[in-house]
Amino acid sequence: MNIEWTESAIKKVSEKIGEKKGHITLKYDTDGCGCAVNGVTALWFADEYEKDAEKIDTNYLPVYMEKSKQIFMDDRMKIDFLPEVNSFQLRSANGILNPRMSFFERKKSGSAFY
Repeated sequence: MNIEWTESAIKKVSEKIGEKKGHITLKYDTDGCGCAVNGVTALWFADEYEKDAEKIDTNYLPVYMEKSKQIFMDDRMKIDFLPEVNSFQLRSANGILNPRMSFFERKKSGSAFY
């Protein structure tokens, strides 16, 4: 799997995380979606790794993703940031996987939405 960050996504993530310690996870969240094949992707900046997390090298920071969820992704994807809607976007050559992808900061004590 290959993930490319656009310049606008790199700039926005850099603003959000600053000097904080942690890593980025591409989370395929199925909670409340009915079943495991229905899910939505989100970016998590976390201080802990998800179980079964696999490192994916990128042109910016590495991204971690549960190996068992990679089946729902395309081989080559791009993460962009669209300032006009203040949202990240996940896309591939096959189409847009998530047009308004959220960014969360996840810590042992809870989470915060960004």
